[in-house]
Amino acid sequence: QVQLVESGGGSVQTGGSLRLSCAASGDTVSRYCVTWFRQLPEKEREGVASISLSGTTTDYADSVKGRFTISRHNAINTIYLQMNGLKPEDTAMYYCAARRCSAFRTGEIRRTDYNYWGQGTQVTVSS
Repeated sequence: QVQLVESGGGSVQTGGSLRLSCAASGDTVSRYCVTWFRQLPEKEREGVASISLSGTTTDYADSVKGRFTISRHNAINTIYLQMNGLKPEDTAMYYCAARRCSAFRTGEIRRTDYNYWGQGTQVTVSS
């Protein structure tokens, strides 16, 4: 079992940048596929970016390609989401989620079986 804690959210203006961190504990994070999700009230949760066990393969939502970068540093049990060129539509609660996996699959950001979740960190982008 793994515990996840997000940090790094905040309020920025359009075009600004934020770096979110997801600190994992309780298990070897290198055994987990990890995805960043985001959600606004009354809207469906959206997968934003996913990363494979080793970090060599990633998957992004079309809406963030070219602006967001997911990475992981397994030695310190941390996953990052670098967000550049932020837009008001990026405003949401961002969650780090993990699942035990043996293979990174096409469409990872659309999977519904992520079973370990952090409490979220708020990102607000103003115009």
